Amino acid sequence: MASITVNLLAGFKPSSVVKHVLAISSSADRSFAPLRNIFAASKVTEPEWLTAALANLTPLKETANTIDFLLPSAQEGSPFVKFVVAVLPSTYSRGNSPSHSHVVNSVVKANKGPGDVVIVVSPNDATAAFAQACAASRCFPLFNLKSGQSTVVTNVDIVVDSDAVSAAQLSVIRSNVENIRLAQRLVDMPPNLLHVDSYITEARVVAEKLGAEILVIQGKDLEEQGFGGLFGVGKASEHPPALVVLSHYPQGTTKDTPSVCLVGKGIVYDTGGLSIKTPTSGMCGMKMDMGGSAAVLGGFAAAVTAGTLTAPLHALLCIAENSVDERSIRPDDILTMLSGKTVEVNNTDAEGRLVLADGVHYAGKYLKPRVIIDIATLTGAQLIATGKKHAALFCNDEELEALAVQVGKDTGDLTFPLLYAPEFHKNEFRSQVADMKNSVADRGNAQSSCAGQFIANHLEDYFAAGGKWLHVDCAGPAFAEDRGTGYGVALLSQLTQRLN
Repeated sequence: MASITVNLLAGFKPSSVVKHVLAISSSADRSFAPLRNIFAASKVTEPEWLTAALANLTPLKETANTIDFLLPSAQEGSPFVKFVVAVLPSTYSRGNSPSHSHVVNSVVKANKGPGDVVIVVSPNDATAAFAQACAASRCFPLFNLKSGQSTVVTNVDIVVDSDAVSAAQLSVIRSNVENIRLAQRLVDMPPNLLHVDSYITEARVVAEKLGAEILVIQGKDLEEQGFGGLFGVGKASEHPPALVVLSHYPQGTTKDTPSVCLVGKGIVYDTGGLSIKTPTSGMCGMKMDMGGSAAVLGGFAAAVTAGTLTAPLHALLCIAENSVDERSIRPDDILTMLSGKTVEVNNTDAEGRLVLADGVHYAGKYLKPRVIIDIATLTGAQLIATGKKHAALFCNDEELEALAVQVGKDTGDLTFPLLYAPEFHKNEFRSQVADMKNSVADRGNAQSSCAGQFIANHLEDYFAAGGKWLHVDCAGPAFAEDRGTGYGVALLSQLTQRLN
C-alpha cells in the first residue's frame, strides 16, 4: 500500500530516504531545473556529463523519451539514487489532453519501482499540474489483500514545480488525489466486501468527514416510495438496494437554492440477473459496475473540500446488486418507475439504466436542480463509440456538453460527445404493453445514445422546466488492467466548480 504526499517543489523535504526519483518534464520546459532541487534533497552531486545528456533528451511526437542513471549519494541508508528522467511528447491531437496525462500515467507505471519513490512533475501551468499529479497518483492503488503485502507501506512523494501552482491550487490537487484513490479502492474491492450495506457505511464515513447531510432509503422503503427500477434490480440480493443522498449546503444557501446533482450507478456486482452473464460474456470483473457511483462519491468529496461552492451540491448513489434468486426480476416483468412510467423488462442485464432512471427522477423532483449529471459504467457499446480512454457524453444542452469536453481535457478524464437525437432513438424502446422496454430493438442503432435516452425518458418534467442534463458513460475508462482507475472524480469535481 502506498502513502502519497503531494507537495510544492519549494522547500520540499522527502518523506523518507531518497532511493528512486522519477522526473517528468513538459516538452516546452526542458531546463529540468526541478531536478537540481531533488539533487540537494537527496544529497547528490550533479555530474558534469548530465547537462549534455539532458540536452540530448529531445521530445518525441507521441510517447515519452526517457533516460535513467544511478548517482552516488551522501545519505545514510542509500549510497546510490536511481534517477529516471522523462520528457513528454511535443504534440497532441485535438481530442487529447495538453497535459499528456495518459503518458504521465504510463511513464510512472513503467518506472515507479517496488519501493519508495519521488515523482517530480514540471508542467506548463496549473491546469497541467492538476492533471499530471492525478495521473501519477492512479498508479498506486490502495486495495491489496495479497498475503503479507497489505501492511507494507510505500512512501510516494509527488512534487509539483512551485512556479506553476499556488498553495490554494495545491490543496485542490491533494483533495482530488485523495478521492481518486478512494474511488479506486471502492472499485477494486470484491463484492463479498463491498456490498450494499458496506457501501452505505463508506458513504456515511465520507458524509461525516465533510459535515454533509446524508439520507438513506433502503429495501422495502424504496418499494413503498415507488422506486420500481432500483428496488426491482436489487431485490434478489441478500443486501437490499438503497438510494443514498449526500447533500452539502454552502453558507447562505437553503434547500430551495438551485443545486447541482451528481447521480451514480452503483451496481456492486452485476451477474446480469436472469439474462445471466457467463465467464465468456463478461461476468468476471463486474465488481467494477459501481464505478460511476464511486466517481460521484469522490467527486462530491473533492468539490466540497475545496470550500468554494456557492450552490448546493447533491451526490446520489443508486446502489444495488443485480443478483439471481427466486425474487429476481424476469424478462417480461413490467416495472413502475419513480417517474410513474412503466417499463417492460426485455433484458435484466440492462439494469444500470433502471436504477439511474429512478435516481435522476428523484433528483429532478426533490432536489431543485439546475443541472443533473449522471455517470455510469453503462454500456459495452461505449467502448466501440468512444474507446477506452474517453467517456461518452449524451447531453440535452450544447454548452454543458462543450464544457464537459473541455473539463475532460483539463483534468485528463477525457470525454467525447455521442449523437443526441431523441427523435431517432425513442422508438428503440417501443413496447406493446408498457410505456417502454428497457433494451433496444436494434443493437446497430447508436446503442450508447439509446441507453442515455432511456434515462432521459424519465426526466420529461425536468426538461419541460428548462433543466440541463448530462449523461456520462465511462464503461471503458473506469477500469484498466483489472484495476479501478478513479475515472470521473476529477471530471466531476472540476465540472462542479465550473458550474458553480
